[in-house]
Amino acid sequence: MIIAAWLVALFFAANIGASGTAASMGAAYGAGAVRKKWVALLLVAVAAFLGAVIGGGNVVKTIGSGIVPSHVITVEITVIILGAACLTLFGSNLFGVPLSTSEVTVGAVVGAGLAMGHVHYVHLLFIIAVWLVMPFLAMCIALGLGSLVRHVEPRLLRKAKGVVPILISLLVLAGCYEAFSAGMNNVANAVGPMVASGILTVHAGLYWGALFVSLGALTLGSKVLDTNAKKITKLSLMQGIVVSFTSATLVLIASLFGLPVPQTQATTMAIFGVGQSHVGSDIWRQGVVTHILKTWIVSW
Repeated sequence: MIIAAWLVALFFAANIGASGTAASMGAAYGAGAVRKKWVALLLVAVAAFLGAVIGGGNVVKTIGSGIVPSHVITVEITVIILGAACLTLFGSNLFGVPLSTSEVTVGAVVGAGLAMGHVHYVHLLFIIAVWLVMPFLAMCIALGLGSLVRHVEPRLLRKAKGVVPILISLLVLAGCYEAFSAGMNNVANAVGPMVASGILTVHAGLYWGALFVSLGALTLGSKVLDTNAKKITKLSLMQGIVVSFTSATLVLIASLFGLPVPQTQATTMAIFGVGQSHVGSDIWRQGVVTHILKTWIVSW
């Protein structure tokens, strides 16, 4: 069972890299700041690894003991939790749909806790409230900033010489910042149950999880990167900066408080917000948007 837990956890971590962290460079790749896909995925992998090992410990503790008591999570329960979450996430990656790893993991932990009769309901309700608020907060912030950018960016590009290379650099930096925050928040989903069951220490769990999240971003993240980068709406350089910094900052704050949050949904909704500021409500009529929203509902 321990071997099974290792295999499922590492495979889950790789899928987290594909779904959550690969989406982090979607704005930069979609806006053309990073033209080669493999470069975008490599930057994501490095930044996510650093985010996990530097600041992922608080969220690991929440996944391991903040939702259900840690003594409830045995090796067998760990396999069940990770297996359920992994199958859900793997299915979404096959369709190229960005799905929240935090939601599927917490859902699996809650399911196991309900079966065992032990759930910290107050903490769980607070986490769910944050889930409901964060994506729409990201959309509203991005909508407001996107409206401002729509008026400022054309004038800036016309009047300021040499501004494009600066914007490109800022956008790539923003994508790395977003991947860093994703690493802080998402790696815990794969290793938190392992830590709770005593298979790994927090320190070792973060390194192993970070390694396989990075590998997953490199090898499995292509479809999700394409979805966020080009299939929702085409982003300009400044719009891409707005998306990445909005999502990354919200997720970073949540990670510092140990809250597992839907980083992928925050990023995607920020893209929706910027897109709406540019093309209006027509963005909600696109087939890919409907497909993404339906997948989110099913995952819940």
